[in-house]
Amino acid sequence: MTPLELLQIVIFFGVLIVLTPLLGGFMAHVFAGERTLLTPVLRPVEGIIYRLSGVNATEEQDWHGYAIALIAFNVLGFLVVFLLQLAQGALPLNPAGLASVEPALAFNTATSFMTNTNWQSYAGETTMSYATQMLGLAVQNFVSAATGIAVVIALTRGLARRTAHTLGNFWVDLVRATLYVLLPVSLILALLLVSQGVVQNFNAYTEATTLMGETQVLPQGPAASQIAIKQLGSNGGGFFNVNSAHPFENPTPLSNFLQMLSLLLIAAALTNTYGRMIGSQRQGWVIFGAMLTLLAAGLSLMLVSEYSANPMFGIAGVMEGKEVRFGITNSILWGAATTAASNGSVNAMHSSFTPLAGGIAMLNMLLGEIIFGGVGAGLYGMLIFVILTVFIAGLMVGRTPEYLGKKIEAREIQMAIVAILLPSAAVLLMTAFASVTEAGLSNRANAGPHGFSEILYAFASASNNNGSAFAGLNANTPFYNVLLGIAMWIGRFGVIVPVLAIAGSMVGKKTAPPSPGTFPTDGAVFAGLLIAVILIVGALTFFPALTLGPIVEHLLMAAGRSF
Repeated sequence: MTPLELLQIVIFFGVLIVLTPLLGGFMAHVFAGERTLLTPVLRPVEGIIYRLSGVNATEEQDWHGYAIALIAFNVLGFLVVFLLQLAQGALPLNPAGLASVEPALAFNTATSFMTNTNWQSYAGETTMSYATQMLGLAVQNFVSAATGIAVVIALTRGLARRTAHTLGNFWVDLVRATLYVLLPVSLILALLLVSQGVVQNFNAYTEATTLMGETQVLPQGPAASQIAIKQLGSNGGGFFNVNSAHPFENPTPLSNFLQMLSLLLIAAALTNTYGRMIGSQRQGWVIFGAMLTLLAAGLSLMLVSEYSANPMFGIAGVMEGKEVRFGITNSILWGAATTAASNGSVNAMHSSFTPLAGGIAMLNMLLGEIIFGGVGAGLYGMLIFVILTVFIAGLMVGRTPEYLGKKIEAREIQMAIVAILLPSAAVLLMTAFASVTEAGLSNRANAGPHGFSEILYAFASASNNNGSAFAGLNANTPFYNVLLGIAMWIGRFGVIVPVLAIAGSMVGKKTAPPSPGTFPTDGAVFAGLLIAVILIVGALTFFPALTLGPIVEHLLMAAGRSF
């Protein structure tokens, strides 16, 4: 690893830290309904949207109404994308003449984009028409991300308000997240990507002759617009099959840096938004610090593993499967960021990472997409662990646990446990099922622990709404398309509903002033305890599965065996 590569990592984290309060402060004003620089232009548009849709922007909802509206909207989105795929062969904007998508794959893809997972069991340029990409997948990239933001804003109101009954209006939060945040930032990033050579057109696919005299088909299409939101919205679905390793998606070092930064940008900024909305930016920075510490620690272990001598090859820094244009460091930094951010886009093959580096990428997801995580989803997932940590701290000092002056009681802990256990159970049970059935085992590219890691990674990615793939597993089968789709539903709504229930419970509670026995949650001690709880829960839940996969593979590699 060279000094310049180390400097890039420092610049990457430095820019992220600088932009966090800037974007975070802007979003706090947006969701408080306050005036921003975009208000003169977008407020009339916002009003038109409410009038056309029949939404009363001043009418707020309790948690039940908020949850019903959210689920109904997302189910409708699923149906639209599902039917669009089934009919794409007969629809316009299909210059390649691509056929309609078969039902099991259409179910998986519609679920994937609706849940902000963007797992892809298909090759984009040979499966999805321009119409499906733009009207179906790109739209879901916006609204699924906006849904995650809306949920964390509702939870924030639940924690910040005093003896209230409502959490806001889902439709208003959805519109503002899309109109004021996702659209403008995506427009800026898309223009920057186009300036670097990312394609954005409606051309038919182009035939080119290679230097060897062979004919190659070059896919075209409106890629830059979808790539911008896929990264900023922590979606991750590639316009092309090889995702951000494709030169039409990611042509230059600058485009690579901008896309890596956008993986974490909004999720990081929301921690500052949260701090501002609850009246204590220190609370937001504590959560940001815990997230950054976990990411930096995981990245360091991955880099050490990749740059250590590989016993199988007798060299350090094996390039197989890495992004050869940008090097090992950029491949590993992207791999760490995309699995921490619950994004799913890749510029290298995670299956080609060393066993420990691939194991850290898996662990980033298995911890519950909380190390920044998906936009909104990462923060409300982290706040679940905050509640759990406060509860444990209260037991340690023999006091009723409190967070932000509100008591944490049985209902909040029950819902927090449900939100943690449901995705975890989906990962473990479905991995176990796939590992003992012919339909699950027959689609591996490798045997032994590496083959098990392929299966474990797939369900970790689906259940935690990440979407990245380990590679090597042929997931485009009815067995995996259906099972992974079910895991995505559980991982998304099995967390969202308990989170909204917690918000509804907390919003009606009175706020008590701090006392000498109150455990402070805005300092380094709490951040350390929070990290410890996260790692303990993750280790206890997934250590046996990780032992069967990347850990035993690392030990066998050291003994000269590979799979």
